[in-house]
Amino acid sequence: MRVLLVCLGNICRSPAAEAALRESLAEAGLDDRVQVDSAGTGDWHLGKPPDPRMVAAAARAGLSVNGRARRVQPGELEGYDLILAMDRANLATLRAMARDDATRAKVRLFREFDETADADEVPDPYYGDPGGFSRVVEIVRAAARGLVGRLRDGVGDDRRCGP
Repeated sequence: MRVLLVCLGNICRSPAAEAALRESLAEAGLDDRVQVDSAGTGDWHLGKPPDPRMVAAAARAGLSVNGRARRVQPGELEGYDLILAMDRANLATLRAMARDDATRAKVRLFREFDETADADEVPDPYYGDPGGFSRVVEIVRAAARGLVGRLRDGVGDDRRCGP
């Protein structure tokens, strides 16, 4: 199974979500069965490392965030089983990029998998106060645990994560 996590610039939310999902998959013993990647819909930070504020907030919580920002390409969406947007704006962008209804159906909001979520979006901490980065780490970890819980008994079974 292949999962893509997407935010705007691929330097804050999606790399943190990628790290949180990798962590949850490893804890569940599924890390060898699910491939995880992240990307952004924008091109402002291409090739740059994750925002140092996100790296620091994640590190304080015991999570390692790394990688280099990249932009999602329209033709690559078909290669993923699940494409998870951090917010509705990126959800709309990804669905518009999708070449067919089957691909559009794979595009979802990441927080859908957190049954305790108080909202459906992962807030963008970029222009906010430093506490926003720590909050994002908590949010993406909860969503990652929820997704892995849905996957645990059926990796590759579309009914586990389907609409």
